[in-house]
Amino acid sequence: MIDLHIAQWRAWAPSLDSSERWQAWAHRPWTPQDNGEQPACEFLPPMQRRRLSRMARMALEVAWPLCGEDEQLPLVFASRHGETQRTFALLSDVGDGQPLSPTQFGLSVHNAIAGQWSLLRGQHAEASAIAGEGDTFEHAMLEAALMIDAGAPSVIVIMTEERPPAAYDGWIDDVPFSYAVALRVTRREKAGQSPEGHWRLALRTSTSDATRPVWPHALNVLRVLLTSPSVLEHPWKTRQWIWQPIA
Repeated sequence: MIDLHIAQWRAWAPSLDSSERWQAWAHRPWTPQDNGEQPACEFLPPMQRRRLSRMARMALEVAWPLCGEDEQLPLVFASRHGETQRTFALLSDVGDGQPLSPTQFGLSVHNAIAGQWSLLRGQHAEASAIAGEGDTFEHAMLEAALMIDAGAPSVIVIMTEERPPAAYDGWIDDVPFSYAVALRVTRREKAGQSPEGHWRLALRTSTSDATRPVWPHALNVLRVLLTSPSVLEHPWKTRQWIWQPIA
């Protein structure tokens, strides 16, 4: 059981690029058309933007405003599937007998986006990259809690998934559209905090079969944050995660 304070949030998805649009989505969610739209990342020079993959742009777009210019904050980057578009292109080259690009391969590994964040922001704080199962988001929050217990004042948590190539349709069915969510997580006991954004995350053992949620769990958590905070349960295999707002 851990207690956390979600101090700030940012999110991005195709056509969902403002807090007002996310508020509307939270009350009546829908599946936006994913036509390859990319976030602007206007805080970066054009040359640096062009070198980023779509997933990297999504991650930086949501995380960048949550970290002050002079702050050194740990980062947790989480994605269940990672750079599927880039890795599929590499596999296609292998199948066609084409030489592989070392740069493309280097940027396809799971911690590449965390490394790009560190380089572009001049961050020297620790960074973790997590890939789990359907509860990857909870494991990212646990990682953030450990960093806070180790003395970090705040931690940036990014959860992002990109709609995979059609070749993966029979295997990847939990990404209805591309999205990125970033949270600035702090210690709950911090002086002067309002009760808003305080959460307790608990884990129980589950033996019952559960219906899979319609929306990715990180977006379900965001929905609860933006509407009326209430208990949210997330079952995955033998694990039952309980999100409970606390005063």
